[in-house]
Amino acid sequence: MAASHGWLASLPNQLAVASSVVNHRSAAAASFIVRASSTDASLTEKDCSRRRQVLVGLGALTAALYRANSASAEEVPENFRAFVDFTDGYAYYYPSDWRDFDYMGHDSAFKDRFAALQHVRVSFIPTEKKDIRDLGSMEEVIFNLVKNIYAAPNQIPSIYDMQERTVDGKNYWTFEYELESPGFSRTAFATIAIGNGRYYTLVVGANERRWTRLRNKLKVVADSFKILDI
Repeated sequence: MAASHGWLASLPNQLAVASSVVNHRSAAAASFIVRASSTDASLTEKDCSRRRQVLVGLGALTAALYRANSASAEEVPENFRAFVDFTDGYAYYYPSDWRDFDYMGHDSAFKDRFAALQHVRVSFIPTEKKDIRDLGSMEEVIFNLVKNIYAAPNQIPSIYDMQERTVDGKNYWTFEYELESPGFSRTAFATIAIGNGRYYTLVVGANERRWTRLRNKLKVVADSFKILDI
């Protein structure tokens, strides 16, 4: 316990070093220890590679800071890591053997090292709504999302489950759905929530053939999504 306290006490110095490294290595400003708050379009591939190396090296510090800065935060589950973005106001867990990657139009994303279809991604858009319930009934909103937004014209959508949870006064809707295409199907969980003037969406899924084996693991990711006040 004493060793743990000593390590936490050194967090400010470690954060200062981390911020210095990120600022020196790329044109983007660091969002604490997790990622840059924004990425300039002129960044070279080498700059992005260096930034990722810094982020990977700070993974353990991320989890510790997340626990230290949230009195209600639970211990990160075994075989998972915590991703925390204090600039954009959200956090979630992802499998510890997944790696980050760029997913067009999304703010953060991690994928399995060998099966790219097994991944989690988070995006958000501005909104004047204050709560996810302001969009309408859960059933109506989710049905419309899956059928008219998530599914392509050649896909058959199915919704298997819908759940609502409330954490620190914020409401989250998580649902399980499948998109069936000719010769291929993908199943996923999605969690949607509103806060900070943003409509957040987390999607984590896998190939339908692997879903039964991975479902419980990916549900941990979907249920871990949390909005942070900014």
